[in-house]
Amino acid sequence: MNASDRTPADLLRSALAADPGRPLVTFYDDATGERVELSVATFANWVAKTANLLQGDLGAEPGDRLALLLPAHWQSAVWLLACASVGVVAEVGGDPADADLVVSGPDTLEEAAACSGERVALALRPLGGRFPQPPAGFADYAVEVPGQGDRFAPFVPVDPEGPGLAVGGEELSYAGLVGRARKDAAKLGLEPGSRVLSGLGYDTWDGLSAGLFAALAAGGSVVLCRHLDQLPAEGLAQRTEAERVTHTVR
Repeated sequence: MNASDRTPADLLRSALAADPGRPLVTFYDDATGERVELSVATFANWVAKTANLLQGDLGAEPGDRLALLLPAHWQSAVWLLACASVGVVAEVGGDPADADLVVSGPDTLEEAAACSGERVALALRPLGGRFPQPPAGFADYAVEVPGQGDRFAPFVPVDPEGPGLAVGGEELSYAGLVGRARKDAAKLGLEPGSRVLSGLGYDTWDGLSAGLFAALAAGGSVVLCRHLDQLPAEGLAQRTEAERVTHTVR
């Protein structure tokens, strides 16, 4: 990655320029058997569409605060990078009542309804499927995002020193996030081509770093596993071999 990259969106642009076809996020849900693999180009396309939805249809501006009520999931990773592309502060597990916008999974809709601003719901179904019945008071992400543009340009340049991510009672600027991710990558011994299998949730910095940011900062990729505790030991060994995992964080 380029030393001049100062935001997560910068890291993604560098990854796209370096090798758009390589895998970036491979997602497993061991409760459902789902597997999704996104190349850098495919992931970046989802990020661009989501950022256009966020900035355009939802009217989000730099500094707005978005309560992100999603588990470790490939679509959660998309939303984190979309927020960084627009300049919106992603508050992981934040209080919807205090947020400008909320993005919710199917299990937190009642909590998310406390947000007085725009509300988006994700069904988290295989292949990014929509809700069978759209939840009242929410825009269905799977309905709204496909028609968005494949390229994104922020109306206002994102300030690397501006607030970027809040998680576990700590707030990081975008530059601070990138710097911390680089340090984590160095501690793990990550390098370009490294493949990190993470079974951690996205509700802590350690989970976000292992499951997205550290690998992105190092030029590597992630194998993000939800409900990994439901996978037997022999299944984990097979996955590690099949996915060419170089580092495991559980």
